[in-house]
Amino acid sequence: MNVLDTVAAILKVEGVEWVSCFPSNELIEAVARAGIRTIMFRQERGAIMAADGFSRVSNRERFGVVITQGGAGAENAMGGLAQAFADCIPILYLTAGPALGRYAVRPSFSPVRTYRSVCKHGEVIAQPEQVAPALRRAFHALRNGTPGPVIIEIPGDLDEVEVPAEAAHYTPPGRFLQRPTDGAVKAAARLLLGAKRPMLWSGRGVLFADATVELRELAELTHTPVYCTMAGKSSFDERHPLALGSGSLATTLPAWRWLQESDVLFAVGSSLTQTLYGQAIPDGKTIIHNVEGIENLNKDYDVAIGLPGDTKLTLQMVLAAVKKALGAIGPSSGSQTAATIADLRAQWLEEWQPLLESNETPINTYRVIHELDRTIDKETSIVTHDAGAPRDSIMPFYTATVPHSYIGWGKTTHLGFGIPLMIGAKLAKPDKFCVNFMGDGAFGMSGLDIETAVRSNAPITTVLMNNGGMSTYPGGYPTARERFGVTEMTGNYAKIAEGMGAAGIAVTDPAAVAPALARARRLNEEGVTVLLDVHTNLEGRRSSFD
Repeated sequence: MNVLDTVAAILKVEGVEWVSCFPSNELIEAVARAGIRTIMFRQERGAIMAADGFSRVSNRERFGVVITQGGAGAENAMGGLAQAFADCIPILYLTAGPALGRYAVRPSFSPVRTYRSVCKHGEVIAQPEQVAPALRRAFHALRNGTPGPVIIEIPGDLDEVEVPAEAAHYTPPGRFLQRPTDGAVKAAARLLLGAKRPMLWSGRGVLFADATVELRELAELTHTPVYCTMAGKSSFDERHPLALGSGSLATTLPAWRWLQESDVLFAVGSSLTQTLYGQAIPDGKTIIHNVEGIENLNKDYDVAIGLPGDTKLTLQMVLAAVKKALGAIGPSSGSQTAATIADLRAQWLEEWQPLLESNETPINTYRVIHELDRTIDKETSIVTHDAGAPRDSIMPFYTATVPHSYIGWGKTTHLGFGIPLMIGAKLAKPDKFCVNFMGDGAFGMSGLDIETAVRSNAPITTVLMNNGGMSTYPGGYPTARERFGVTEMTGNYAKIAEGMGAAGIAVTDPAAVAPALARARRLNEEGVTVLLDVHTNLEGRRSSFD
């Protein structure tokens, strides 16, 4: 077999069922010959983001794979790779590169050389004998350590070169779980049980490790409330009495209060990366930190006890240590914790209820979120936000329940991520009602991939806030807005969706939001992609407390 056919055969051995792609690479034909489905997106960024969405809900058991051409195609991939790298999402990016003889000649573009800052591992295949070892290293990197994008670059003059039979043998690498030391675990258990006001900080690693049951057991055993990061939203059922909620820049009052007043914070499955789009941890806390990649310990915060390793194994060890300690000292006291959380939540919601139940027109953004939250079946749905105002509006008020019922994202925030993200999630979980909540500015970045959802039979629903402007900046740029209308934009998005083969439904009455969502679900079940063109206000308020 030649180089491309060997790559395709290895993907088949790895169980890859589909790849996203755009626009031209002979590897697309090779994987199709191998029986792997190819889905063409409208641009490279969307193809990468769909692979990202597939990986996000697959718990490192399956991986999104992307193929693009070299040169301009690879150059356009930057945004999608940066998003996956920032959020620690494992995807495999297979791209063409310049011919070996032109590799160092300006302006030849090498993706591996250029994207070192936004990938976990990158490798150029320079000889046909390198194909199997390079793919072995790639899948090892996808399965182990801190997750992130992996790039394999195949020079254009290597495609048809034959791979010696003895060099084509491939065995998939395994996942190798690590765990912290017994001494560190015992110290963490003592510290947690001795805290006056502890809290658990849950990140995406809890989801990837399938550790939500262990997290709940630890919370209940120690009466410790749980805050979910944006990436970790849905790792702890937000209906639970010990749930503080989740947050981006916006969050709930219980979450904010515990973040300010807690003395011991146990971060579980989180990189604890400081971000402009998430809650900061105030100074003065004693931090216990579990994360798979040891390089994240002491990165942004001083850590008292580091617990590097797989999150599920780590929580199991901590649970055993806590149970042993409680056997010696007796049950911990925390009967008032749930009551305090409930009181704070009621106080917070009393302030926001007028917006959540508003009958004003154009429709208040929070009324749309409220209808989404109260009407859809959480256990059979996946919801995500887009960047900017949709993210900070929905994050505190949408109740995530079972794992992956919500996909939170955004250490870097690429507008338009929600549509291709949901296509990837739908391909991973075809039985789920997949809903993307986005603004009209974001639609401009990826709206044409509505047609990709139609063509690929991945029926998703997009709830679009059509407010005629950029609501992230409702009071910004006053001179530019007054003189030139710089943030104003509009369109008949329902008609645009219809033009791409989807169902476009305009919603102008608050009472029509819930019926429109129910209709969208029925249409998705019939195989129809839906866009709800919801005419909303420019809502500038956010649930923040600084």
